Amino acid sequence: IGKKLVDYFRENDPVGSTAWTVFDRNLVGRVLKEHNLPNWLAKEMTEDRVSEIKETMRALFGSSFSAQTLVKMTGETILWLAHLGKVILVGRGSNIVTRNLQDGFHVRVIGSLEKRSAQVQDYYQLGREQARLLIEREDGGRKRYLKANFGKSIDDPLLYHLIINTDTITYEEAAKMIGRIVLERLNGARREKPEKH
Repeated sequence: IGKKLVDYFRENDPVGSTAWTVFDRNLVGRVLKEHNLPNWLAKEMTEDRVSEIKETMRALFGSSFSAQTLVKMTGETILWLAHLGKVILVGRGSNIVTRNLQDGFHVRVIGSLEKRSAQVQDYYQLGREQARLLIEREDGGRKRYLKANFGKSIDDPLLYHLIINTDTITYEEAAKMIGRIVLERLNGARREKPEKH
C-alpha cells in the first residue's frame, strides 16, 4: 500500500517537486545513519528484538546505552522525518510518536491471515507456512514493541484516523482512499496558512 500511495501522490499532489518516500524496513538504516551507529545493528533492531540486545549494546557502547536508548533514537528519527514532510512511516510506533503533529494521518491496515499470507507468498516468493510464520512473527513483534515501549495496544482503534480491512478493500483502493484524505487535509492546511509578503 505504501508504494501504491507514493504513486498516487506523484500523480495527484500538485504542490512542490519533493517526492513522497516510504520508510518501512529502511527506517532502521536511517536511524543508524542519523545516530552514527554501526550497520550490523540493523539485523538486531527488529521490533521484536530491541530488548534482547541490551547486553551486547552495553558491552559495546557503555552502561548508559540501553534498549530504551534505541527506542528513543528511533522516535527522534521518526519525528525528524515527519517534520521534513511527505513521508509514509510504517511501524516502530510511528503513529504514537507522531500523534501530536497536526498534519499526521494514522492508518491501521488489517486483514485475515489467509489473505495476508497469499500476498506475502506472492511478494516474497515464500511457501505458505513460511509466509504464515513471517506474518505471525511480525505481528507479534509490533504488538510487543508498542506495549513494551509505549504502553499501548496496537489493536486500540483510537490510535488511528482510519482502519482499512484489506479483505474487502484492494491495495489500490486503500492507497487512493488514504491519498485522497491526506491531500484534502494538506490542501486545507495550506489554504489556512497566511501568505507571506
